[in-house]
Amino acid sequence: MPSGTATPASIVDALKAIAGDSPKVRASFAKGQCVHGAYIPSDRAEEITKSKSFTRPSRVLARFSVGGANPGVADTDKLALRGFSFRLGNVDNQSDILTQSAPVYHARTLDQMLAFLNAGIPGADGKPDLEKINAFSAANPETLHQANYIAAGPLPASFAGTTYWGVHAFPATNSMGETRFIKFKVTPVGGDITLTEDEAKAKSVDFLHEDLEHRIAAGDARFSVMALLDRPGDPTMDVTIRWPDEDRREALRLGTIVITAIEPNEACDAFFFDPANLAEGIGHPPDEIFAARSAAYAISFARRR
Repeated sequence: MPSGTATPASIVDALKAIAGDSPKVRASFAKGQCVHGAYIPSDRAEEITKSKSFTRPSRVLARFSVGGANPGVADTDKLALRGFSFRLGNVDNQSDILTQSAPVYHARTLDQMLAFLNAGIPGADGKPDLEKINAFSAANPETLHQANYIAAGPLPASFAGTTYWGVHAFPATNSMGETRFIKFKVTPVGGDITLTEDEAKAKSVDFLHEDLEHRIAAGDARFSVMALLDRPGDPTMDVTIRWPDEDRREALRLGTIVITAIEPNEACDAFFFDPANLAEGIGHPPDEIFAARSAAYAISFARRR
């Protein structure tokens, strides 16, 4: 592994190179749909955080998306992540939360992420070198955790019926001054909705976006914003692994997001959801990947303007 050679700019370069460096699009999660709605806090949110973006009602601006830098990726691509980014709170107490449809990230350090991406950049024939990819994966098995999780599950049938994770461990401080680590988990109120392989074959390349429009036209889409609570010894620096017994451990509902309308994509394209934009009461995770994400998003935003 290279040591200290990766930078946020080099990560953006590699992300764009994999998809052919399409101009004017995001380096990651390029295909998406902007929406808006409201956030309603639970009466227990203050037990976890004093952040006014989580303890007070507010408008929500959000974006559902499909992973990768290719804006033409098919919604039927089973191996592509689904994303859900949202902004809560008012101007003085905003928080941007970025979540995805897998509970782990694909790299532990920035150097490992750059090497992972470089291994997948297509050659002169337009195809990635499978031997190079397999050799990297064999030497770095933790980089397969995310892909294996996605591959093992069915294809999501709806943006509104998918569970999303924050993957990082966030230090949360409540009104009593008590701080503990939490992980964000955003669950659809109606439960996860998936497709069989045969059902997926009948779907259009934009079916997730079409489904979202139909669902919101008929009502709304609701999600519970959950805080998974830490235990002594939980790993907080490695985003390629889950907390022990994570699916069955204690969680507290911070509030509910109600998506009520499709928003023109220009509203989300005019800025970027900044992982570092967190109102007091939710701190920055300590891992190396999180530390680089804000700069990488800013670079990607500047290049597509």
